[in-house]
Amino acid sequence: MANFLLFSLTLTLTPGFLTPCLVSSNPEVDILTKFRQGLIDPDNALQSWDSSLVDPCTWFHITCNADNKVIRMDLANYNLAGKLVPELGDLSQLQFLELDRNKFEGTIPTELGKLTNLISFDLYENNFSGGLPSSLENLKQLRFVRVNDNKLLSGLVPKGLLGVAVLDITNTDK
Repeated sequence: MANFLLFSLTLTLTPGFLTPCLVSSNPEVDILTKFRQGLIDPDNALQSWDSSLVDPCTWFHITCNADNKVIRMDLANYNLAGKLVPELGDLSQLQFLELDRNKFEGTIPTELGKLTNLISFDLYENNFSGGLPSSLENLKQLRFVRVNDNKLLSGLVPKGLLGVAVLDITNTDK
């Protein structure tokens, strides 16, 4: 049986412009494509992220399980800049989110608290600000939280994170 990839063409109306957007049949491709669109990638680390593919499992820096679901995003130390999108919280099988040593900024989306399979959360050495979302307390599999060297902690650390194996919040008041 042949596998077919379905795409739909969406037109966004902006005064004076029509902007086509590709929407794939795989929500994970859509989520990661949206994330990529908001990033500055001067070293082309994400050049293999082709939104026309059926799934992102062949993309560099993405690892999938046997069901072709994303379980790891390893974008550490690629000189990336931008913000995290709330839709990342919909990568339901994600276990490792490694975005350390880049130039990410803004706040950490509350929606990341939906990543119930997350084991490792590495956002250290970026420019995040605000606090750690209390929704991260929902992540019962979480063992490693490294957010050191950010402008981060304007609030309290959620109580549920105090029991993780590694919690590094040093130098979070640059």
